[in-house]
Amino acid sequence: MLKKILIALAVIVVVFVGVVAMQPSDFRIVRAATMSAPAPAVFAQVNDFHNWEAWSPWAKLDPAAKNSFEGPSAGTGAIFRWAGNKEVGEGSMTITESRPSDLIRITLEFLKPFAATNSAEFTFKPDGD
Repeated sequence: MLKKILIALAVIVVVFVGVVAMQPSDFRIVRAATMSAPAPAVFAQVNDFHNWEAWSPWAKLDPAAKNSFEGPSAGTGAIFRWAGNKEVGEGSMTITESRPSDLIRITLEFLKPFAATNSAEFTFKPDGD
């Protein structure tokens, strides 16, 4: 009986490892929001990390997080570093591309609770008024 349980458990583990190994290493998550504001005004909020505390959901998870800024105050080369509780962890964001009222690309480097590097992209498109 114990032998059958161990064989079944081994089969489950092998199948699980096989499924995980076949998953793509890249992922993409897309979200969109429409707001009653001109694209240049919204762009200015995202392009300057100093403004993120007012609207970022992560800032609300740990109001006591230690934040620092490096490089230019906004746009390409601006860097935001944070260290907070277990909800927000520790890491940095760097704006790698900034095209006024059009596009912002950011490299995210997470240090804690896990190490990872990801990219984020904000695009701004007028929609009516």
